[in-house]
Amino acid sequence: MSENTVTEWAILDTAHEALRTVVRGLTEGDLGKPTPCVEWTVAQVIQHAAGDQVGYAAFITGGPGPEENPFAPSGTLGESADVIVDRAVAAAAAAWATVPVDAEEVAVPIPPNKLTAEMGAGACALDAAVHAWDLAVASGQASPLTAELSRQLLPVAQALVEPLRGFAFAEALSGNNSDDVDALLRYLGRDPEWRA
Repeated sequence: MSENTVTEWAILDTAHEALRTVVRGLTEGDLGKPTPCVEWTVAQVIQHAAGDQVGYAAFITGGPGPEENPFAPSGTLGESADVIVDRAVAAAAAAWATVPVDAEEVAVPIPPNKLTAEMGAGACALDAAVHAWDLAVASGQASPLTAELSRQLLPVAQALVEPLRGFAFAEALSGNNSDDVDALLRYLGRDPEWRA
């Protein structure tokens, strides 16, 4: 684990490390490649994923939010991808480190904008992990989603995703959920067989 990982939630630490690892594996040539996020390139998914992590930090700390709208990423990176993501993930981890594990209400950037600490940290982890998968498959890297992480994230997704369909998530895909990773991806509207 990175020394920047400072939360009390193993699920969040694991998801953050997955995102960092995949981004470190990207090359300059990967930035313009298509991703499972329809109409977004690798560079845009990086901006979106980083912006989401900054958004979680901002809701918790009251600090500044992302510099650009994570749902309208420009695709132009002003810095290297790993610097952008490391800074965003560090901000989110530091913010979550201030939240008591048993907190009943934590401000978050997704509806209903208040969740328990456990559910909020899970939502932040879900965001990081699924975008790590998006970037991995777009760039030909190994999937960072393990069966264990997917099993932990699926109940979070089932509790939170429905109001966000059509905006942050596509409709769930039917098909053979042959394993935990497939089940999570299909629930999130992603085809486990997607390749660039």
